[in-house]
Amino acid sequence: MDVLISGASVAGPALAYWLGRAGHQVTVVEIAPAPRTGGYSVDFRGGTHLSVLRMMGVLDELRALDTGGTPYRFVAADGSRRSGLPGDFAGGDLEVARSELSRVLREHSAAEYVYGDAIAALTETSTGVRVDFERGGSRVFDLVVGADGMHSGVRRLAFGPEERFVTHLGCHVAGWELPCPAGVDRTVQLYNEPGRMASVGAHHGDPSRASTFFAFRAGPLDVDRRDLGAQRKVLADRFAGMGWRTGELVDALWDSPGLYFDAVSRVDVPSWSRGRIVLLGDAGYGATVGGMGTGTAVVAAYALAGELALAGTGHGAASARGGHEAAFAAYERRLRRFVKRCQRGGRGTGAFLAPATAFRIRMRDRVLNSRRLSGMLMAESQKNSTGVALPDYPL
Repeated sequence: MDVLISGASVAGPALAYWLGRAGHQVTVVEIAPAPRTGGYSVDFRGGTHLSVLRMMGVLDELRALDTGGTPYRFVAADGSRRSGLPGDFAGGDLEVARSELSRVLREHSAAEYVYGDAIAALTETSTGVRVDFERGGSRVFDLVVGADGMHSGVRRLAFGPEERFVTHLGCHVAGWELPCPAGVDRTVQLYNEPGRMASVGAHHGDPSRASTFFAFRAGPLDVDRRDLGAQRKVLADRFAGMGWRTGELVDALWDSPGLYFDAVSRVDVPSWSRGRIVLLGDAGYGATVGGMGTGTAVVAAYALAGELALAGTGHGAASARGGHEAAFAAYERRLRRFVKRCQRGGRGTGAFLAPATAFRIRMRDRVLNSRRLSGMLMAESQKNSTGVALPDYPL
């Protein structure tokens, strides 16, 4: 088949790998003008995640890029330690920079990558999907996959407006890069005041650079996702007057060329497919932070490609008989309970990162300082990442 995937972060290249291995022709379109660099680390945990990476032949390569985990230290206004988390809590069994993970998956996939373009319209027929691109004209594909994140353009065009499927969970997060401030190393330092959190940590690969991660509790905000100036102003206003070294970090926001700013949300789509169009990863079942979206996306890519192979979906007549529809339905049946369990990890993200009151900040720190209670948290996160049966697909 001729398959179009929208999104070149993690889910898209992972699916492109498996579809290429099965003999399909794959095009990946990405709205960003070039592969993204820098960014945060992502983790894999449990046998399910690692087994898929091993089958892809990338596990050893990723282990060579393993950060070793990122330790966290919650601090008071004077910088003294309040509580902390060891590196393996956030880093799981394997932690790598998202940009490096994306690069490895792209290099192992046999696909054409088109940057700086996006899907403008989708028109499904009995034999294919006509795709009109914003810049690259039109083409007809056998299948279209939306692997383009929480704010998926494919989902909006094929399934309906975003507000129908995305639930705001009462918190917003942001991050930007800056020259590494004095006294900052790979241990991420986090400071809380009620309803707000500011943090900073040095890059794993470049100790001269650092990344911030901020969180604040608030309802939905009317801020254009493409208006970086408006987003910067919201952040400067929300964190004005906050103690520790927050002012220094916010000042660097104005000179940073990039900014990540989003609401903590959950995506729930009643059906992940419609005709020849299917959703993968965050586009269909994402959770902004804490939902193990990276590991879930890699597992789901294997399952989607595998179910297409089992359904015997092929060129021409086989495709017209609807083998893709059977494959999409099987993919969803196999994974829906698994992804729902993974999404649970995102429900308490806002309360954990930015507790609403001073009392709740103290209670969170008390839990983290208890070896028994923090061990229970670790066990729960590990449990959420397992429990899906993956066949040995004919790929």
